[in-house]
Amino acid sequence: MNVVALRTLVRFWGKHPRAKQALEDWYHEALHARWVTPEDVKRHYPGASILRNNRVQFDIRGNEFRLVCAIRYDKGHMWVKFIGTHAEYDRIDAETYDGNPV
Repeated sequence: MNVVALRTLVRFWGKHPRAKQALEDWYHEALHARWVTPEDVKRHYPGASILRNNRVQFDIRGNEFRLVCAIRYDKGHMWVKFIGTHAEYDRIDAETYDGNPV
């Protein structure tokens, strides 16, 4: 998958260093993945939640953080729409959130 944008993840782990290793691991796994359906994502990440609008919510670092991505399966692209704590996640609508600051 082509994952956009690593810079968002780097900024986040700069503020939350405990998330760094888990996000780096997720990024490298996603970068090498060939997901063409939501079921492919679920096979690799059983704890992921498949949302409307081709979005997926990933639990990061034992569910301490939440990552929401929009995926264009037919093109192999995914966009980071949100990364944050549970409290921050609870303040957004993950199915429509566009990535502006919480």
